[in-house]
This record gives sequence, structure tokens and C-alpha cells, in this order.
Amino acid sequence: MKFVDEARIEVRAGKGGHGCVSFRREKYIPKGGPDGGDGGDGGSVWLEADPGLNTLVDFRHARLFQARNGQPGQGRQRTGKSAEDILVRVPLGTIVRNVETDELIGDLTEPGQRLLVATGGTGGKGNIHFKSSVNQTPRQFTEGTPGEARELHLELKVLADVGLLGFPNAGKSTLIASVSRARPKVADYPFTTLHPNLGVVRLGPGRSFVIADIPGIIEGAAEGAGLGHRFLKHLQRTGLLLHLVEVQPVDGSDPAEQVRALERELERFDPGLMARPRWLVITKIDQLAEDEIDPAVERIIDGLGWNRPWFAISSVSGAGLKSLVSKIATVLGRT
Repeated sequence: MKFVDEARIEVRAGKGGHGCVSFRREKYIPKGGPDGGDGGDGGSVWLEADPGLNTLVDFRHARLFQARNGQPGQGRQRTGKSAEDILVRVPLGTIVRNVETDELIGDLTEPGQRLLVATGGTGGKGNIHFKSSVNQTPRQFTEGTPGEARELHLELKVLADVGLLGFPNAGKSTLIASVSRARPKVADYPFTTLHPNLGVVRLGPGRSFVIADIPGIIEGAAEGAGLGHRFLKHLQRTGLLLHLVEVQPVDGSDPAEQVRALERELERFDPGLMARPRWLVITKIDQLAEDEIDPAVERIIDGLGWNRPWFAISSVSGAGLKSLVSKIATVLGRT
């Protein structure tokens, strides 16, 4: 399924039904008086967070969501039937804004959470409400009010406990495939990942956390270069970032400089991401001889002056993975 994280839709609530002008007319009951009923209310439009959805692709084709109008009132004091509300399901993590005003309407972050985005109109009053001692045969009534209508901008920011960050080919997809049941595309060329992937790391009954892999970031991503700029926003909800870097990049570049370059992109895009807990994960240590691993890792740590948690792993051989997952679970309180 194609991953789509932004969409525009139009929502229109139903109109309220008009009130009725009617007079009781029955045999042997002359001048029965007014008996016009009220109109029914129009249907409203709600959004509901559905954990079974992970993309906004359905809204590329279905853009208009319109509730029905309330029915008008009838004689014999019969109230018109109110229209049913309509429910539009969206993925968890969907942010809803009013296109015209850019106002934030809501943020759907809990399964089953509902958000009212267009309120249905109120039914009008029938002429029975206008009877008085000086107005025995009222012909007044009120019309139903119109329902709300607005254009909405939907933006999906995936919900994950841990976000993977790194240059293309840093080993993010291989890592998420090694610790979860997610099966992202893995290949030996850049930009294998074209959209975010979510994986659930299960530690035992009732103990798990969600990890998110986004497309690789390159220099200039915050200004639109490469693919990662579109998906950096998906890291804004994560509680912990894992910054992946190859122990020995195939292009011969300096791993420490790769880390600094990506830090500059984070700072440009959202300074708050730089303040988030971030661990360094040095990947692909299986590509070095046993006696070369420690010196290579030390050069990276010393070159960065890194004083936060760091791990050296191989997603292929499994080296270091158990320690990494265990530490993440402890920090997230999933032990």
C-alpha cells in the first residue's frame, strides 16, 4: 500500500430540517389549533483514530464527506427525523487543521479517539411554539440552521517510541527487520527505504515498544534535498532517537563527520529534535576483523567527543542487539 502522510478533505454537516406550519383538522374538533412539529437535526461529521490504518492514501480519492440533512417537521406535532452522524476513520497520529485559518482543530493520538469536525444544523421550530393568547393561529415557524462546512488538512505523524535516524545505507532497515517482524526492503544501494516503516519489538507478554524507520537523510534535507525532509516530522513524536552510522562507510567518508552533518540537518529542521534523547549506534561491525572493531569504534567516539550512550552492533550477526534492545526497554519502562 502506498504511504501517504498528507491529504486535504472537505467535510459538510447536514442542515437542520425546517419547522412545520400545521393546524389540527379532525372531525368534531373545530379550530383544533396549531400542531406543527419541529425539524430534525442535521448529521455531524466526526473523525476517529483507527490503529488499523497507517496511511492517508484513501483520501487521495475520497475527498468529500457529507452528512445528511434533518427531515422537516410534520403535522400532529411530529418531529422530523434527525440525520445520523458520519464517522471518518483516520490513522493514529493524524493532526487536523482548518485549511482556511490554519487553526489546529485536534490531534488524534489514542485508539478510538473521536474529533468533531463539522457540527450538524439544528432543526427549526414548528408553529406550535408560537401559539399565545393573542395569536391563536400562528403561521410562524423557523427554518433549520445550516450545518458547518470546512476544508481540512490532514497530516500524519507516525506514533513510535523509538525513531531511527541516519544517512542512506546506515543499516536502519536491517536493524528494524532484525529486532521486529517488520519486513522493509533491504538492499545495498541508497534510498532503499522510500517511506516510514513501523516495527513492534516484543520483549514478552504485555511488554513491547514501537520502532520507526524513516528514509535516509542527506545534507540539505531540511531544505528539501533527498527524501528524508518529507519524513523528518515523523521523528517529532518519538521519545528516543537512535542515530545510526556505519563503522566504515563504503564511500570512505568519516563517520564522525556524517554524524555532525546530520545533526546540522536536525537543527535546521527542528531544534527540538536535537534536544531529544539520542543514542549513537555504530553499525555493520561484522564487516571488520575482530581486532579492528574496538579501535574503529573508539575513533568515532573520540572524534565526536560523544558523552551519551552508544552501542556497536551488527544486525547481520546479531552482535550487540540484545544489549541495545534491553537498554531501550529499561529507559522506556518496559522491563
